[in-house]
Amino acid sequence: MSAARVAADPAWRYATIGRYLHNAARKFDARVLAILSEQGWEDVRLVHITLTRALDFSGTRLTELAKRAAMTKQAMGELVDECERIQLVERTADPTDGRAKIVAFTPRGKRFMNAFRQALSAAEEEMVAQLGSGRVGDIRQALSDYVEGTRTRGTAERPPPRVRVK
Repeated sequence: MSAARVAADPAWRYATIGRYLHNAARKFDARVLAILSEQGWEDVRLVHITLTRALDFSGTRLTELAKRAAMTKQAMGELVDECERIQLVERTADPTDGRAKIVAFTPRGKRFMNAFRQALSAAEEEMVAQLGSGRVGDIRQALSDYVEGTRTRGTAERPPPRVRVK
């Protein structure tokens, strides 16, 4: 396709699966944050949820959090600092290594996680009301299959090549 044709017809940039996935995730996350805000969690932003999704309830080392969130250790450290300021997490000494720190939920952070679970559930219920439970189930399964690299239901196997026997 020539550069002139690409410039003349930009539709290919907008109707892509990547754009739909991105916009759907943004819409869903915005709804979750709105529900959280309605419940009094106005100080929590989407980036804070990145940390809480990676953090074990028993606590997790900063380096492991960074790895799970695909962030640098420095960026994760700044995020932990922010979450400490709003009292979602705290750092404690790692009993197995005095140089390392464990990041763990505070009591407020544990309350937040309960509110977050409820907000996720409510946002998903709204999606089901709009799209139907079957379609939402299919979306969940298809995305899970895609992320995990498994074959999706209903995808036909390619037939084996024909071999001529003489």
